This record gives sequence, structure tokens and C-alpha cells, in this order.
Amino acid sequence: MKRLILLLALGASAPALAQHGGHAGHGAQPRPADPHAGHAKPAAPAPKPPADPHAGHTMPAPKPVADPHAGHAMPPSNPAADPHAGHTMPAPKPVADPHAGHAMPAAKPAADPHAGHSMPAADPHAGHGAAAPAPPVAPAPTAASAGPAHAADAVYGAQAMAAAREALRQEHGATKTGKLLLDRLEYRLANGRDGYAWDAQGWYGGDIDKLWLKSEGEGGFGEGLERGEVQALWSRAIDPWFDLQLGLRHDFGHGPDRSHLALGVQGLAPYWFEVDAAAFVSDKGDITARFEAEYDLRITQKLILQPVAELDFSLQDVPELRIGSGLSSAEAGLRLRYEFRPEFAPYLGVEYERGFGGTARLRRASGEDAGGWSLLAGLRAWF
Repeated sequence: MKRLILLLALGASAPALAQHGGHAGHGAQPRPADPHAGHAKPAAPAPKPPADPHAGHTMPAPKPVADPHAGHAMPPSNPAADPHAGHTMPAPKPVADPHAGHAMPAAKPAADPHAGHSMPAADPHAGHGAAAPAPPVAPAPTAASAGPAHAADAVYGAQAMAAAREALRQEHGATKTGKLLLDRLEYRLANGRDGYAWDAQGWYGGDIDKLWLKSEGEGGFGEGLERGEVQALWSRAIDPWFDLQLGLRHDFGHGPDRSHLALGVQGLAPYWFEVDAAAFVSDKGDITARFEAEYDLRITQKLILQPVAELDFSLQDVPELRIGSGLSSAEAGLRLRYEFRPEFAPYLGVEYERGFGGTARLRRASGEDAGGWSLLAGLRAWF
């Protein structure tokens, strides 16, 4: 019976269940029915374009703009007129080279401002960032001179070192040396008379002090000695070039003998002139002076031309010696010598000698000429 009632209930509810077929159960919300379900929807119409206001009207074609030059023949535009048109232009001449035909010297390099100078050595500290040490400027400490005068005596002995110091002194200035110079030993031909003359000097000593001997004179063959003199002098160096000389001079020959006190200087003047100047006071009170100069002009290493000049002065007349006051006499000569060796040199030369003032007058009074020329041939030597 129960089964029958259940079946009847299910049959009554079947249409309602069929209404919700395909839908979710009781938990889902029911959707409303689509009224267009099963109908074909028409497509949406396309929007219409705006209406053309000229639609259906025939529009005339636009007229072209009229050309203002139409029908006119226009000349072509002219370029700027060429001023040389129709002319044949000569080719330009090249500019003449001012140095053409001249040999130009090569450019000299700039002179080195340091040429001929001794440059200091490079700084050993250059580039290392350290300055070179400055040289000391303070005096030597007192301890440096507090020891013995000759410290080597304590090592080698005083006697051995004394001998060594003496040898050093001898080698560096205390050596005694000497020289004998025969400056002129010559034959003279003057006024048809044969004669001779000499001029010699020698010295012995050290660098500072010397004994100096001088002698000169002249005479004629067969006539005896005309004049002669000899000097003995102490010579003292007053600088590297000149010596101060003091001593005695004695004259002999023609006329009475005379002795003199001599004072003079001798040495090498600038430009290599050898000079000798002296003043004399005789035992009779006569005061005279003499100046001599000579120069060696080297033509070659062996051929030498030597000009020589001598001037004699007197403060008073000395009639017995035929000497007048003032400039009493002068000599000037040239001697050309050839040095086979420096110690041996023969020469030829010429000399002119003349007395002046009172000397010339005294010579003429005694039957002599005031002066004249002489031809010379001689020898220069030293030992």
C-alpha cells in the first residue's frame, strides 16, 4: 500500500521536475527565462553617410589661371659680362728669384751658450726627491789643528819625515838653477870699418832670488876696445813677470873707467816684449839711465825676426866719456835668426845707431860721425 502511495506521489510531481531539467539543485538561484530563446535576431543596420549636398548636380571644371607671359618670346637671362671676352691673355711671368745664381751658405746652428765652459757634473740626487747636501760653511773645528805639526812623525819617525819634507821642498821651488845666454855675438861692418860687439847675461838661483851677471861692449878690429861694461846684480822676483835688480856696474874701454850703483827692473811685458830698464849713479855723481826692449816675431817655428831698440839718457854732460845731457844716444836694429836648435841660432841683421844733442856734438868734435848704419852677422846661443 505504501509503495502505491509513493508511486502516485512521484507521478504527480513529474511535470514539475521536468520544468527544471538541466538546472542545479535546490541550492542554486533559478534564472529567468530568455524571451528570445529560439528566435533569430536581425543584424543591426549600418550607419548612413551624410548626404552629399551636390549629389545629383553636374559641377563645372575649374578654369586654369591665365599665364601673363603667354604668347611672348622671353630672351634667355644673360650672365655677368666677362671684361676679357674675346681677348688673348698672356701667361703670367714667374717672380724672379732674388737668390738665383748665388751660392747660399748653409745655415749655421744656433751657438751653444755653454760652449767653451766647464759645466758642473749632474746632481746625483736629481730625480730622487732628496736635495743635495749643502757644503759646510763653518770653520774647521779646533780639534782639527790641535794635534802635532807633523803627525806623520809619530808613524815614520821625525828624522825620516824631515828628509822627505826637504826633498819635497827642493822639488817644488827651492831648486837652484842657472842659465848663460849669449844674446849677441856679432861681426859689424860700419862705414868701411870692421868691428865686433857682444851682449851676454847669466843668472843662478831659485824662483825668488838670483845672482844676475850682465856684460856688453863693442870695438873695432885693429883699434882696440871702444867701450865695455859688466854688472853684478841681486835679483828679486816682485811678481811672476818682473824682477827687481840691485847691484854694481863697472865701465872700461875708451876714456876713464867708471863704477856705478845700478837699480832696475827686468822682465816680460804684455804682448811678450822683453824689457830691461835701469838707472845708474857713478862714483863721480853722474846719473844716467838706459831702456832696452826686444821682441821675437816668429815667422816659422825656426825662423825668427827680432826687433831691438835701446835708448840712453844722461842727467848731465860727461865730456870725458863723450856723453851729452838728455837723450844721449839711440839704437834700433833687426836680426833675422834661424834656430837649428833653440840653443844655437845664427843670424843676419842691420842696425842704426846715432848720438843726439851734446853727444852728437862731442862725437863730431873728436872726428867721428854722429851715427850710421851697420851690417851684422852673428850667433845667439844659450847653455
